[in-house]
Amino acid sequence: MKRISNSKALPVIAMALLLAITGCNRNSVKVYSVETNDSLTPALPAVQATAPAGAMPTTMPAGLPAPDHSGLSPLKYTLPAGWKEKELTQMRVASFVAEENGKQADISVIPMGGMAGGDLANVNRWRGQVGLEAIADADLQKLSEKVEVAGQAADLYDLAGTSPGSGDAERIIGVISHRDDMAWFFKMTGDAALVEAQKPAFVSFLKSVEFGALPAPSTMDLSQLPPSHPAIGGMNPAGTAGDKPTWTVPAGWQEGPLAQFLVAKYIVTGAGDSKAEVNVSSLAGDGGGLASNVNRWRAQLGLAPATDDDLAKLATIDATGAKAAIVEFSGTNPRTGKTAKLVGVVLPLGSQTWFYKLMGDTDLVTQQKDALIQFVQSAKYPDAH
Repeated sequence: MKRISNSKALPVIAMALLLAITGCNRNSVKVYSVETNDSLTPALPAVQATAPAGAMPTTMPAGLPAPDHSGLSPLKYTLPAGWKEKELTQMRVASFVAEENGKQADISVIPMGGMAGGDLANVNRWRGQVGLEAIADADLQKLSEKVEVAGQAADLYDLAGTSPGSGDAERIIGVISHRDDMAWFFKMTGDAALVEAQKPAFVSFLKSVEFGALPAPSTMDLSQLPPSHPAIGGMNPAGTAGDKPTWTVPAGWQEGPLAQFLVAKYIVTGAGDSKAEVNVSSLAGDGGGLASNVNRWRAQLGLAPATDDDLAKLATIDATGAKAAIVEFSGTNPRTGKTAKLVGVVLPLGSQTWFYKLMGDTDLVTQQKDALIQFVQSAKYPDAH
């Protein structure tokens, strides 16, 4: 069980399963601390709210270990007036309830590594929870609204339907925010009228969120998931320092702070204030697939998804006796509003897939492309055969 206290920090979890959160009143900034103890302090009584029909389970699926909550960095946010903290479960890093006239809206936040099954699969899962039919990939962007989460663009999906269990009008507002190599799911679900009324608070809450630096990646395996959840690759044990690859780091690259699910991070600086970052991560299996990860990267620069023809034409490079796909595209950095460029390498190797991403100032990334390729090709993997 976890304990929430009115200290000044809500640590973020290394791994959970999916979706939640809403609202904001900037007159009440709070940060909470989650410890490896599920009891609640007397200062913050548990809210025994009934979970809506579309809510996620409160425990991990059979066979999966509980997330490791130790050593987590703070997540700051502004708590909306009238919202109450709920007892955290294994699946959530933040949990709230909003109530009015006997009606409830459940709010949650869950981070996951990689594509977490892909945006389309998760949106279609939400649609099914309110009795709506699945949509095609081409319709996904038509349904999304752009919102800001911690200063970065994210996609909001407002889905109104009915509860399959009760037949009552129900609404889900879900937001997907991709940061580094992690997907954050913010979700509010419940009575349709109440969720609609709370939407402005939800959007304000998202803007108030601040992410702290995260520690080294977790090693939890998510190879097993509930039947309704889109398949994703598990986290790779090579996240530990002793098992990560050895490589030749290019001149001028400086090690940066690790974010959750990153095996390595480097900062590259150039003329003036130009800057680029190199992120290295690894997931079990195909990590969600080439298309999902390439399109996640494209979304980080405000670009539309790649077509099947685009993916079929991707160039490859030799790396550790295997073929790695390489992508290169330019767009706009949502954090700065400036043009940016991304060069990414996807390397399937044995039972896992490695992801290398160089992203930042356009000219600097162009200059560093060859260095990235040499870096990838220099890597020696402990478990490579």
